[in-house]
Amino acid sequence: MGFFDFVGDVFDGAVDIASSVVEGTVDIAGSVVGGAADVVADVVDVVVENPGKTLLVAVGTVATGGVALAAAPALAAAAGGAGLLGAASTGTAISTLSGAALANASLAAVGGGALAAGGGGMAAGTAVITAAGAATGAAASAAAAKATS
Repeated sequence: MGFFDFVGDVFDGAVDIASSVVEGTVDIAGSVVGGAADVVADVVDVVVENPGKTLLVAVGTVATGGVALAAAPALAAAAGGAGLLGAASTGTAISTLSGAALANASLAAVGGGALAAGGGGMAAGTAVITAAGAATGAAASAAAAKATS
């Protein structure tokens, strides 16, 4: 076996491996898309069968998310004032702050830290609190809807 035969065998092996990887990836993607399509079909069936309950769950989710959005600074400040959030990006303990500084530092801490320190900042903190409020509302309204079944 010569050098060129060896190189050809290595190349053929690499092509076979790449082909197997592509086939596996396509199979996985097909399974994910098929699974997602099944979930969407199930959701559509539930909505068609229970339009009133679906509307109530959606309204509860939006309402609690909106309340959480509006109350995010106060909620974050309460957590920060209680000493649950550690220190601000300046190194100052958040629990020693007050007013807007307390709310802003608390929101930034909930959001993963200040933007300057590589975190998500106040916007991310507000998003986290809003998402938690919306998820809580969705869970509570879904439980209430299920209880009335």
